[in-house]
Amino acid sequence: MDWDGAVNAWHVSGGIYRMGRREWLTETGWKQAFDDGVRTVVDLRNAGEGRRRDNDPAVPAAAWAGIEVVQAPTEEPGDPRFTAVAGPYLNDPAHYAENARLFPEKLVSVFRAIAVAAPKGNVLLHCAAGRDRSGLVAAMVQDLAGDSDEEIAEGYRRAVRGINERYRTHGPPHSRERYLAEPELAPLLEQRGRAVVAFVRGLDTRGYLLANGLTTTELDAVLALSGAGVAR
Repeated sequence: MDWDGAVNAWHVSGGIYRMGRREWLTETGWKQAFDDGVRTVVDLRNAGEGRRRDNDPAVPAAAWAGIEVVQAPTEEPGDPRFTAVAGPYLNDPAHYAENARLFPEKLVSVFRAIAVAAPKGNVLLHCAAGRDRSGLVAAMVQDLAGDSDEEIAEGYRRAVRGINERYRTHGPPHSRERYLAEPELAPLLEQRGRAVVAFVRGLDTRGYLLANGLTTTELDAVLALSGAGVAR
């Protein structure tokens, strides 16, 4: 998506989009997202992450008038069970299954937020980089929408390339991230693309969400927004 200022912004499926930090959007970018039907932004970050940085564009609150921002984090920050596996934050699809195992109520809350937002218009998911937390949820959405293994893997690969390009031009935000040149990036993308597919195919997204409290009515709303029809 070419919304002004947006970093790593992509169409996922139907009326669902994904990107990196919303604070990167300019006033024009917010208007462009609105014009593309976005009426709800679901912030997948933890509460302490959502703040403006000195180099973010100054954007008046009126810029996103008509777009509701909903916070629905995908994890419990600092949970020692998760950090023992994933480190300080999720940055590898190999850890998506553990995220889903430990925090089913969090992921159900994300999809409930999408369901509630669906009648109002399109939904934009975002985390910090637009890569792994949004990647986890996007893969689940693509699974519900009936996307192929290759389409799901390619969705993740695009997101990694998108934030990697940001690191090339602006530098990484901290020492745990770095720009990867193509000889290192290409095999990593192949490996992690396969890991995303393995995660989502092993999860059974519909069954997982219903077993953990999402209603069939809510699932139908998500499916309709994703372009997949309804569950029944």
